[in-house]
Amino acid sequence: MIYSGLRARSPASSAVATPRLGLTVYGCGPDEAALFRRLAPRSGVIPRIVEAPLTEANAGLAAGTRCVSVSHRTPIDDAALRALRELGVHYLASRSIGLNHLDAAYARDLGITVRNVSYSPDSVADYTIMLILMVLRQAKSMIIRGAGHDYRLDEVRGRELRDLTVGVIGTGRIGAAVVDRLRGFGCRIVAHDPRPEIAVEHLPLDQLLRDSDVVTLHAPLTPATRHLLDRRRIAAIRPGGYLINTGRGGLIDTEALIEALRDGRLGGAGLDVVEGEESIFYADCRGRSLAGTAVHRLQELPNVVISPHRAYDTDHALRDLVEHTLTDCLEFESRNDHD
Repeated sequence: MIYSGLRARSPASSAVATPRLGLTVYGCGPDEAALFRRLAPRSGVIPRIVEAPLTEANAGLAAGTRCVSVSHRTPIDDAALRALRELGVHYLASRSIGLNHLDAAYARDLGITVRNVSYSPDSVADYTIMLILMVLRQAKSMIIRGAGHDYRLDEVRGRELRDLTVGVIGTGRIGAAVVDRLRGFGCRIVAHDPRPEIAVEHLPLDQLLRDSDVVTLHAPLTPATRHLLDRRRIAAIRPGGYLINTGRGGLIDTEALIEALRDGRLGGAGLDVVEGEESIFYADCRGRSLAGTAVHRLQELPNVVISPHRAYDTDHALRDLVEHTLTDCLEFESRNDHD
C-alpha cells in the first residue's frame, strides 16, 4: 500500500507565450473557466472549455486536441476513454490528487498517459484540523441548536487536543501538512505509512488505532486500501475515539462505521468524503429523497459532521490546479513532439 503524496510542480510561467497547444477542459465551472482563459495564453495554450463532465457522448468536443483535462467530480467510464483515444487524445490530466474516478491502467493500455494534478496541501490540511476541532467540541449540535435560538450548553463537554493522541494514516504531502499543524496543539502525534518520510513517531497500523483518540485518513483509494478501516480495525480505535476522513469515502467500511457510531464505541466522525457520494455531492438534493443512502444515514447521527467533498476547495488550490494542468500538458507535449 502506497500512501505517499505527490511532488510539487512548477507553476505556469507568467510570461506571454505564442499559443501552440490545444487543450480541452471538461467539467469546468465558471471560476475555473475564467482562470483557464486568463492563464492559458501566458503558457502558450488555447483552452476549449466544456462545462459538462466528460462522457462518451461529448468526447467529440476534444477533436483536434491531444490533451484533455477532467474533473474528479464525475466518474469517467471506459467508453469515454476509448472515444478520446479514437480522436487522437494522448494525454489526460485529472484535476485531482486521486485517480479512483477512472481506470488509469485501462487508459494507459489504450495509449493515453494519465496524470493527476497536484495542488497546495494546505487547503485539505487546514480543513482536516477544522473537522477535528468540530467533532471534539460537538459543533454540529451547537450549530443546530443555535439556529433555533437554543443557547444552552451541551451536556457533553468538549475535549482538548493537547490531551489526546492523533493518528495520521498516510504521510504524503497532505498528511505531512496535517502533522505540521498538529504540532502546535501539543498533542501526541503518531503516523502510519508504508514509506515513512517525515520525522514523526511511526507505528504499525493496528497499534496506531489502539493508541489513538483521533484517527485521520490521508491515504489514496486503491484496491489495496479499499475498506482499509474495516469492522475489525474500527473496533480497535480507542473507545470514544473520533474518525476523520478527508481522503476518499471507500477507505472506510461505512456499515461498520455507522454501527460503531450508533452504539457509542466511537465518539464521533468528521467526514468530507463518503461512500456513494458520487450521485449526491455537488448537487442540490433538497427535493430528492436520500433515504437509505450512506450520506443520509450518517447525516442523521448527532455526532457526525459531513461536508460535500470540499476540503480542497480554496482559491489558492484552484489556481494551483489550473496552473499545474497547463504546465503538465506543456511538459507532455515537449517530450512527445516527435509523435
